[in-house]
Amino acid sequence: MIDTASPNGAALLRVEELTVEFRGGGLFSLGRSMVHAVRNVSFSVGRGEAYGLVGESGSGKTTTGRCVLGLQSPTKGSIRLADDDVGELRRRDPEVLHRRIQAVFQNPIASLNPAMTVEMILAEPLRRLADVRDRDDARRRSIELLDEVRLPREILNRRPTELSGGQAQRVSIARALASHPMLIVLDEAVSALDVATQAQVINLLAELRDETGVSYLFIAHDLAVVRHLSDRIGVMSNGEIVEEGPASDICRTPSHEYTQRLLAAVPVPDPTVKRVRRDPNRDESVETQD
Repeated sequence: MIDTASPNGAALLRVEELTVEFRGGGLFSLGRSMVHAVRNVSFSVGRGEAYGLVGESGSGKTTTGRCVLGLQSPTKGSIRLADDDVGELRRRDPEVLHRRIQAVFQNPIASLNPAMTVEMILAEPLRRLADVRDRDDARRRSIELLDEVRLPREILNRRPTELSGGQAQRVSIARALASHPMLIVLDEAVSALDVATQAQVINLLAELRDETGVSYLFIAHDLAVVRHLSDRIGVMSNGEIVEEGPASDICRTPSHEYTQRLLAAVPVPDPTVKRVRRDPNRDESVETQD
């Protein structure tokens, strides 16, 4: 087992020997075998730390994230958040768990109720998890949340389908911040966005962590994206963590063959290729090198 102890002292989140099994078999199967989606996974996330969990589709990273959120029960192993068992806390007091752990998912439009305005979307967790009952207080706090994610208050009356993908994801982040969580699980939270918007959202997440002290479990398939936000990275393959360490070490000198393949898949800009970008301070476009 890889030693994944957090360097930041006592861990906020500690996952130990996590295993998740599903029954296999299908229409043409002669029997029903057990499929190990996650096998003996251990890692920790320190307070104020961003931990990246990276791997290709089917590696088990999203199942791990669902277990951390309490949405999936593990076959064995333990998940503890601030000394409380996540599964037990979910059964005993789910609202406390939801107050402590929030999530931001891949598709921001699909994860927001299309029938609700942005104000209604933000007011719901404020009322249910942050005990903000007064309507004027809820509106004031909603505006503050929009300010935190760098969105104008004018969008309070808009619905998700009236927002761009980047705006909708910022609303999802604002909703996650409403309960002042200890941990936010970001499951492919920028993969549906274009490259420029990805960079803006990653920078926003880094700034919010500095401002609030929130911890992140950042789940993604793209090592190039993960390394920009994460302090440490765990690399998952076939349900196991095959390599773990500081983000700089993982990305500069990966030791496992699978990590090396992930790194090799990251596109390297060609310095001879010029592209046209819009200069926000000028009216004309300018040529730059990648």
